[in-house]
Amino acid sequence: METKAGDPGAFAHFDLSRVDSPAFVVDAAKIRENCQILAGIRDEAASDGGSIKVFAALKAFSMWSTAHILGEYLDGVSTSGLWEARLASEFYDGEIATYSAAFKPEELDEICRLSEHVIFNSPGQMKRAALILDHAATTGGDVSVGLRINPMVATGEVAKYDPSAPGSRLGFPIDQLTEEAMEGVEGIHFHNLCEQTFEPLRATWDRVFDAIEPWFGQLKWINMGGGHHITRADYERAELTEFLRDAAADTGAEIIIEPGEAIALDAGILVGTLLDTGFNEVPIGITDISATCHMPDVLEAPYRPAMMGELAGEDSIPIRLGGPSCLAGDVIGDYRLPVPAEAGARFAFLDQAHYSMVKTNTFNGVQLPSIWLWDSETDALECVKRFDYEDFRNRLS
Repeated sequence: METKAGDPGAFAHFDLSRVDSPAFVVDAAKIRENCQILAGIRDEAASDGGSIKVFAALKAFSMWSTAHILGEYLDGVSTSGLWEARLASEFYDGEIATYSAAFKPEELDEICRLSEHVIFNSPGQMKRAALILDHAATTGGDVSVGLRINPMVATGEVAKYDPSAPGSRLGFPIDQLTEEAMEGVEGIHFHNLCEQTFEPLRATWDRVFDAIEPWFGQLKWINMGGGHHITRADYERAELTEFLRDAAADTGAEIIIEPGEAIALDAGILVGTLLDTGFNEVPIGITDISATCHMPDVLEAPYRPAMMGELAGEDSIPIRLGGPSCLAGDVIGDYRLPVPAEAGARFAFLDQAHYSMVKTNTFNGVQLPSIWLWDSETDALECVKRFDYEDFRNRLS
């Protein structure tokens, strides 16, 4: 799987020695720029009077010290369960839409209090939650109930990241929709993309439109999910704008998209240090960045993260970089370093704000990266979080 981003932007001029190692550094100015792009498309698409909204998917990027930036431009956030919904209610502005593949009954009452939209994965779950939903309505809760559907249109490059892969557990299959299944449903949610541009959305909508058209008069909103790489330079933004405008007009419903990666695309780097070098058939470097602990998608996808300033051509020798953990497969990849391959050398991987930050773990007692907020427009730099031994200890028993 190839990374779809990797533009260093303002980071090309950032002095890596200004932060400790390992460290995530997020550029507030780039977050702001991405949000401005998303808000601009929304506003243009809604210029004919249709209702268009953009939510930020916290599952991809939940650095709440940037919540005030998102709140300036976006309409709310989408969350994946109780803890994210709590985080959203504490730090983020706007509406909260909460979806989970399965809600725990003891958590659903609070989720209903916190969320404007609660989205179920199946009609059966929704029916079992009827008493909780009725209680929320009678106690003043203004929660709108949605159903996630599975479009059954596979568009993804990697099957385990594709919600429409055969046998997927995500969403109610559209070929099973009935009047009974749609009873009480005010909104439809589908999420079918992963780091993709416009055409997969159009292909998905062509299938979804026919399946849900009988309920256009009933549906108040249609949430088209995330995976939209709208802030990427090659995204067809004009086509998306026209598409959103037409979808609102054709359905009479509010149209919502909930990008995650697009919020933080090319907005963060992961700074690391080369700790040791050796040779075993190929040059080897041990770093304080771990694929399994700090960038799990490197192993799960798998994919090769872009390195800032990596050299090209045959004039340099690639070195195989891996983390400090005991996992033999904790290998990031082979790189032609822009600095001498010796202990103490600093380097950075690009486009690490989304998904890397939310997926970190402390396997093997590997230290978590600190988190820094930088503004490339003002050069203001702040360490917003450092992790220490107690953070590791307190996760255990």
